Amino acid sequence: MATGIWLVGARGSVAVTSMVGATALRAGLAEPTGCVTELSQLRSPALPALGDLVFGGHDPVATPLAKKADALAAAGVVPARLVAALSDELAAMEPEVRPVPAAPSQRETAAIIASDIAAFRQRHGLERVVVVNVSSTEPAAPPHPAHADPDALERALAGPDPVLPSSSLYAYAAFTTGCSYVDFTPSTGARLPALDALAHRHAVPYAGHDGKTGETLVKSVLAPMFAMRNLRVRTWSGTNLLGGGDGANLAEPGANAAKSSSKQRVLGETLGYEPQGTTRIEYVDDIGDFKTAWDLITFSGFLGTAMRMEFTWHGCDSALAAPLVLDLARLTAAAHRAGRTGPLPELAFFFKDPLGTVPHSLPEQWAALSAFVRGLSS
Repeated sequence: MATGIWLVGARGSVAVTSMVGATALRAGLAEPTGCVTELSQLRSPALPALGDLVFGGHDPVATPLAKKADALAAAGVVPARLVAALSDELAAMEPEVRPVPAAPSQRETAAIIASDIAAFRQRHGLERVVVVNVSSTEPAAPPHPAHADPDALERALAGPDPVLPSSSLYAYAAFTTGCSYVDFTPSTGARLPALDALAHRHAVPYAGHDGKTGETLVKSVLAPMFAMRNLRVRTWSGTNLLGGGDGANLAEPGANAAKSSSKQRVLGETLGYEPQGTTRIEYVDDIGDFKTAWDLITFSGFLGTAMRMEFTWHGCDSALAAPLVLDLARLTAAAHRAGRTGPLPELAFFFKDPLGTVPHSLPEQWAALSAFVRGLSS
């Protein structure tokens, strides 16, 4: 049976690139480059096939999927030939992308979200649905007493005042509909005790947070090198330049702070101490969907000799993120089918700020991911 992916932010660059990519793979028009689950070490019959993925979602904007895909092709994100070849398939997906619902209370809004997802599952005869958040980054959520207890949360959601940020409301709707949830953003998502309890109550898994696609991916490889060679990192500072909608959103101070925090966690966790330095994120409209990161590392070697390293990463954010969205949906759906409940720390390989107490070294995360997939197949 097919597996549904319900995308929160379904008309955004990452979501549409995921849709175009999955459809191109199903049609045999592209190779699965960037899809980790297509590597021989992770390929497994326990995972739903790429060709069996069905897409739907919510988005506050009304830009047609085909028009967004054309814009991505013009920006060099996806090949124009694929967009032209898949125009009928994109048109067929259009009715499955709905406006973001709104109601007098968050409980009523969540009920509409849940109803949309349930109808999507029924229309396509889906075995299960994975809700994936690829919407704009939110500022950190202010604490609320209802965040600690699922029953208190249920009562509070019926009131007129917002209790949950949007990412967490989608996690709530997913869990109460029996769907798993993946947060590809640094937003709050399911990271509340009440939502964790709901995930266990409804026997569904969840994963997150903040997809690791560029600078932090490099950090997770380099930081273990310094640690294993017993070289003392004195400072590690980075500047990230982003364009597109993600960059514009991160120009807002609250969202910027949430993103910057997740990008620095890997250093303290891997090195065992916090070197001096910060990660800055700046919006540069002219570079569009591409991003550039420049990092300066200063470190001490034998006898205190001072040395330095610099690297530059230039990549296309949506083209880096989209295959990981497909990977995470397949892995989370397989975990759900295998009876896993609650957080999936084994998927830390994909995230800047992963759930649970996990290693931040990429090789260690890879080993945990490989073992996880082998367990799904046994």
